[in-house]
Amino acid sequence: MSTPPKLSDALPTADLLFDRATLEREIARMARQIDTDYAGDRPLFLTVMHGGMLFASLLALEIRTDLEFDYLHATRYRGKTRGTGLSWLRHPQVPMLDRRVLLVDDILDEGQTLVAVRDACLREGAKEVRIAVLTSKLHDRRVPGISADYVGVELPDRYVFGFGMDYYEQGRNLPGIYAI
Repeated sequence: MSTPPKLSDALPTADLLFDRATLEREIARMARQIDTDYAGDRPLFLTVMHGGMLFASLLALEIRTDLEFDYLHATRYRGKTRGTGLSWLRHPQVPMLDRRVLLVDDILDEGQTLVAVRDACLREGAKEVRIAVLTSKLHDRRVPGISADYVGVELPDRYVFGFGMDYYEQGRNLPGIYAI
């Protein structure tokens, strides 16, 4: 098995696309929209791990609406830069029957993971699933029928990492989004 590339080799030549301050402003904007849309409800706030963890935490702190929390871990990447079949590592534990679900993830790229997770929530009886993503990648490879209801920033069609997204399982805690 070959050694994965090192973040310390990629970071010096990577482009900073969005810094922390910009991302935090966009997260606050999204939270205001979510508060308006969920007024009077207590949605299930469902975080997609690991990538969605940092974004979901910051978003939850900005939302004023009461939330019930759970998480799931479904991945297509497993430390790689290209996705394969979806692996479910943890299913949500909170019942979804007749619930409004806010699915929170780091990125909407091709959408295969989010389609599978959204459809699983609906099969579990969720009456509505809305999607909040920190980033949405601009390209024409999106799975038909998937979009995000709340988007922080749009990204070029490049490999991105930081602020939850990884570079070979490294750099998730970088305080900005970088591209190579």
